Amino acid sequence: MTTSLTTSVQIPGYLTGSWTIDPVHSEVSFLVRHMMVSKVRGTFRTFTGQIVTAAEPTQSSVTAEIALDSIDTGNEQRDNHVRSADFFDVARFPTMTYRSTKITPTGDGFDVDGELTLKGVTRPVTLALELNGFTADPYGGTRAGFSATAQINRRDFGVDISLPMDGGGVVVGDKVTIVLEVEAILDAA
Repeated sequence: MTTSLTTSVQIPGYLTGSWTIDPVHSEVSFLVRHMMVSKVRGTFRTFTGQIVTAAEPTQSSVTAEIALDSIDTGNEQRDNHVRSADFFDVARFPTMTYRSTKITPTGDGFDVDGELTLKGVTRPVTLALELNGFTADPYGGTRAGFSATAQINRRDFGVDISLPMDGGGVVVGDKVTIVLEVEAILDAA
């Protein structure tokens, strides 16, 4: 089945239903500038989410929850600092959540407008979404794949630590790029 939108976006194999994000085959990651010269990459190891694909794709939705203590930047000392009150304050705010509010076709993909909540602050965030496809898996199930990116300013969410450098600039940049690679499993009817 191919669904055709009025904007002429084609979605081969599009299936409606409720999908659970497969954390084993998905990744929630980010990039942030470090010391003005490079970017540090990190991932969150623990997250859950639900995607609903509607008959009209623009009526679809997504919700997700990320455990902030599951951050992994490849450096335990840095990860512990990011978990502290200086950054995420996971003792008070253990999760980050996202809830879509609107989906709009854009070229070959979609913009997913939604609300991101981090450190008790909720702000609008738009994900640029690429729908990668739908397929049967070897275990009798059905899977869907999605890629998405967004950019946020950490200060907008109360992550406002300022670590100035002697020669100018800051240790941690304000802009954070979010990168999502999601594989979801169709829930049994």
